[in-house]
Amino acid sequence: MKIFLYSDDINLESYWQDILDSQCSTMDEFEALFELHDTLVIINYTAFEQGHEQSIRKLKQQGNSLLVLHRTPDIQTAKKLLSYGADGYGNALMKGHFILSAIETIKEGMIWLHPEFTSALILEIPVTNSYQNENLLSMLSEREKEVVLLLKEGYTYKNIAEELSITPRTVKAHASSSYAKLNVKDRLALALLLK
Repeated sequence: MKIFLYSDDINLESYWQDILDSQCSTMDEFEALFELHDTLVIINYTAFEQGHEQSIRKLKQQGNSLLVLHRTPDIQTAKKLLSYGADGYGNALMKGHFILSAIETIKEGMIWLHPEFTSALILEIPVTNSYQNENLLSMLSEREKEVVLLLKEGYTYKNIAEELSITPRTVKAHASSSYAKLNVKDRLALALLLK
């Protein structure tokens, strides 16, 4: 999937280009974005010349994926952009590994949010039947259950690692194994299943 960058801030665009190396192209005109098909567009939140909703829906209708990056991200904006169809939302100046993770996640057909936003959304999910959860959790090892229950409560991998005295890499391995056993793709889907 080809990646195109568009920003009203030349410094942000340069920052993103440095992270992505030669994996991307830049767009000079906002209207030119609407000529793209089946690409990943990374755009600065303030660069939208038309309304966010209208632009996102138009880009999505042409088979594009969209990662919106914002210098001052917040959870309300994340919810709004996701409801319009954006595939990801995060801080415009986040570390390169987060941007690369967002791109890989979106390429796999999933939604990407900065981990703190994912945790905040998980905490907003209403609690459901605990009996159903017990049946689902019976498919997991004891350590996987511990990890899953903490993920369900909105803990990050780092928080779980500290809580269980294991490495974040081990947490990720347990989480991935649990996702496969429970047939979910990510933390948010897990939380929806178990809450």
